[in-house]
Amino acid sequence: MRYRMLPAAILLGLACGHAQADEGMWMPSQLPQLAKELKAAGFKGNPADLADLTKAPMSAVVSLGGCTASFVSPQGLVVTNHHCALGAIQLNSTAERNLIQDGFIAASMADEPSAGPAARIWVTVGFDNVTDRILVDAKGKTGRAYFDAVDAAEKTAVAACEQDASYRCSVVDMYYGSEFYLIKQLELKDIRLVYAPPRAIGNYGDEIDNFMWPRHTGDFTFYRAYVGKDGKPAAYSPDNVPYAPPAHLTVSTAPVKAGDFAMVAGYPGRTFRHRTASEFASQIDWLLPTRVDVVGGLIKTIETATAGNKTKEVLYASTVAGQKNTLKRAQGELDGLRRSDAVRVRAADEAAMLAWLAKQPNAATAQADIRAMQAQLDAAEAMRERDFILPFLRTGLIGSASTLQRLALERGKPDAQRESGYQQRDEALIEGSLKQLQRRYDPDVEKAVLMYALQRYFALPATQRIAEFDAVFGRNAAEAKTRLDALYAGTKLGNESDRLAAMKTDAATLSTSNDSLLKAAATLQPALLRLEEEGKQRSGELLRLRPAYMKALIGYRNSQGRAVYPDANSTLRVSYGKVSPLSPRDGMDYRPLTTVAGIVEKNTGVEPFDAPKPLLDAIAKGDFGSTIDPTLKTQTVDFMTNLDTTGGNSGSPVLDANGKLIGLNFDSNWEAVSASWMFDPRYKRAIHVDMRYLRWLLAKVYPAPQLLKEMNLPAE
Repeated sequence: MRYRMLPAAILLGLACGHAQADEGMWMPSQLPQLAKELKAAGFKGNPADLADLTKAPMSAVVSLGGCTASFVSPQGLVVTNHHCALGAIQLNSTAERNLIQDGFIAASMADEPSAGPAARIWVTVGFDNVTDRILVDAKGKTGRAYFDAVDAAEKTAVAACEQDASYRCSVVDMYYGSEFYLIKQLELKDIRLVYAPPRAIGNYGDEIDNFMWPRHTGDFTFYRAYVGKDGKPAAYSPDNVPYAPPAHLTVSTAPVKAGDFAMVAGYPGRTFRHRTASEFASQIDWLLPTRVDVVGGLIKTIETATAGNKTKEVLYASTVAGQKNTLKRAQGELDGLRRSDAVRVRAADEAAMLAWLAKQPNAATAQADIRAMQAQLDAAEAMRERDFILPFLRTGLIGSASTLQRLALERGKPDAQRESGYQQRDEALIEGSLKQLQRRYDPDVEKAVLMYALQRYFALPATQRIAEFDAVFGRNAAEAKTRLDALYAGTKLGNESDRLAAMKTDAATLSTSNDSLLKAAATLQPALLRLEEEGKQRSGELLRLRPAYMKALIGYRNSQGRAVYPDANSTLRVSYGKVSPLSPRDGMDYRPLTTVAGIVEKNTGVEPFDAPKPLLDAIAKGDFGSTIDPTLKTQTVDFMTNLDTTGGNSGSPVLDANGKLIGLNFDSNWEAVSASWMFDPRYKRAIHVDMRYLRWLLAKVYPAPQLLKEMNLPAE
């Protein structure tokens, strides 16, 4: 193919190329073009139906904002991962009534507690290409002007989309600024906890087993979505009624075996497979080692600050679990990328692409844009230490103070000119976050976390230090301790009522507040605005320049007969493949299914391998009823596929060839953690809870016959 600047629609067609059954996070709109490949892989449905977001199965797949879930009954019943619902479980836990440890079963709908004021379910109903609308005013502009033109066009599109207040809309770019899509989602605001297994089932093996195979974890939880009596989304109210989804998934009762077709639909967070060679090198040589170091220290800091205090341990249980996952993922990603020799491989691939580009007619403009793009990346690299640590200094209560000051500032502008995240549409989520903080905050723990982060900030070169941050926190650890004690002694923001009152206060009044944290946030705000301005200038240039790189990459890949799908960006995607074994190294072969025998083999009676007595008794009894595997003659637990997944796919439904629910995605194997950057089919596997295990637990171990009946499943 000859290189030239191609229209977006042509690019998309080229990007579809020839698909591999185990690689690719495809937009639903691309799936009809993959009909031949889907059928060859074993899919028995109509591929065109997968592009229709108003039909099952896609209309049943929803986002939780960081995780995926799916409707499994006409009464708004939702299934997702236990670790995705851990925050809601923690919010409803106390030291005396620890739902994390003991689990939870709502006896009836009236007993289903709120998952929290910030809990949301987003049902995607629209996914439309709006590239021309977004870029029309950006043409000919550069830097911040380009950013502002795109930002203004996005806000205009979103505002028009949100005329109906029931919907939440957003504009996302695909292929790094080459295409833009308007995503329309029904925003459900009353989410309640229905069923959660005990920790020793939902998180059996904890960090020891995280990203490992074989797995024996029952990582699932049920929510229910509610709406007002008029059928429209509404905040929590005892008068609300269960939401009636447009469709729900049918849970399969058929066996699962190696070689079976499998498909996952979900909201994968971020992948970076189309980033430059220099970005690959920075990720492997600096960012991942730094993340491992910092997050590891952060976990130790929180555990030390909460040790021996059950109340504090409960408050920070969700935070620690999330950070442990981040740590292990970062280490696995680093190991995997080194194993795949990613720096050398990506550099060689990029060099070949640029050599191909040089031979194409009219390539000079693209080459100039690619060089300019690299200059922007190099400039960002120079400040990476500073930009990495600063977010750790705006966490918890001081982060809320910064949010309050910024919200007050933005309220002085017309809504269309407010910064994204601080518009009227965002205020309900901000309020929910301010309320939710109460159950995840302790001043002594937060001060310990800030002191830990400040030690790294104080080690920055003088040229990377920021005067406003020095003014608030001091110039060294001794000063910082004194400053932090004063900041947290002189604030009332630890009280929910004071945070909510501050949210309603105008900027002039807030700027004169004597509250120590609000004053600190006011001091920091000019620096944060400056940094934001720098970021927008660079983001505008990268948004303008990256398409040249992407179009060259797509042209080069197509010249090799290879597909190019967009990197994941938390939008609805589909991957397909098969239930697959794994041979990660010489002499080691893994079967794709595990059974309850492995639970007993791992059980030590000590956390994290402390299987509950009711589970062990049920295994010993051997009464597996209709969920028994006909070949293995016992109860399965988890299974493994070669599906292309990443963070955000947690909770995603795994479907069989007929579109029925056979599993819940919850993890990847250790060898595949690096797949967010580089896909290696030798190692990439995804790990899922077998729905047969879920059904058995609900029928025989921690019974919930009402849920089985609601899902039209046998209660035995």
